[in-house]
Amino acid sequence: MNILVINWQDIRNPHGGGAEVHLHEIFKRVAAMGHRVTLFCSQFEGAPAGETIDGIEVIREGSRNMFNFHVWPRYRRDFGKRDFDIVVDDLNKIPFYTPLYVRKPLLGIGHHFFGKSIFLEAGAAAGAYVYAAEKLVDRIYRSTPFAVVSESTKDEFVARGFPPENLSIIPNCIDQDLLPMRIGSKADTPTVAYFGRLKKYKSVDHVLRAFALLRSDIPAVRLEILGSGTFRDELEALAAELQIAEAVRFHGYVSEEVKIEQLSRAHCVVNPSMKEGWGITNVEANACGTPVISADVPGLRDSVRDGVSGLLYPYADIKALAAAMRRILQDNNLRTGLERGAVDWARRFDWNDSARRMADLMQSVAAAHKEQQQS
Repeated sequence: MNILVINWQDIRNPHGGGAEVHLHEIFKRVAAMGHRVTLFCSQFEGAPAGETIDGIEVIREGSRNMFNFHVWPRYRRDFGKRDFDIVVDDLNKIPFYTPLYVRKPLLGIGHHFFGKSIFLEAGAAAGAYVYAAEKLVDRIYRSTPFAVVSESTKDEFVARGFPPENLSIIPNCIDQDLLPMRIGSKADTPTVAYFGRLKKYKSVDHVLRAFALLRSDIPAVRLEILGSGTFRDELEALAAELQIAEAVRFHGYVSEEVKIEQLSRAHCVVNPSMKEGWGITNVEANACGTPVISADVPGLRDSVRDGVSGLLYPYADIKALAAAMRRILQDNNLRTGLERGAVDWARRFDWNDSARRMADLMQSVAAAHKEQQQS
């Protein structure tokens, strides 16, 4: 197949996150199967307008904030005239509204909707823009088949009026060849870790507040924060205000090697986000032999098996979060059982399986479109 994928960012974009990992890990494998994959995405500083990454031809145009205004014009003058067998619209941030102008077979990828949570991250004006843009998705994309990343995302689509038969679950996964898939040596000092972008909606401030409570019972505990983002300055100020700065280390962006080392040494990893499509970082931590304490919210509850690979707690309940951390750090039998369960849970998620399912789904969508055109 000749496949066009449209997404805001590619895997090398410094603003990329889980959606970009999902896209790249699946479609580089699709390309390795012999299919031709072209990705159209936004520019970023220092990036060439075109390059090939892991078999994916990447074409960049427009800035990160204005990329959506480049999609339709480029499709009209260029992509729409090429012999693509299917167009894949990765629905992430502002939609591209491809059903309005793409006449080729079309498949959407759905991670999650921001909904009202966007106002926490973007403020009133920008939040209203994103919120209104997402509302139009319900009508414009309703007949479009979608690959969604979790049961929670499927439920969200159905609640917005999408037919369940148009939704296929193709989960996020991990690269099992690059991760330990075993329990490693833990730090000598009780250690909690957070791994992810530092954004307001990720609620990393909840980790700091819970950690401050935890220190009253376990004074030697350490908190390792891995990741970068616009919320870092506020988080560092909060750590100082809570008088825990000397026990908290902000690593910023880390390499894969450092990520694996830190996740392996931690006694537990915390994910306090208010909403996600799934939670790839949870399973990566599990693959390093580390249980995850996660907010019980859509997406994250799909990537944590409560009592097996980690623990769930009510979102924004700081005392419950502190109590969960305390349980894992102080109960050796509980922690040991969760460590074993974490690795077993991580083994269920393999990008090779998701790539095969995505290829099959694209071929099915293309065939159904052809039958519809002939009828």
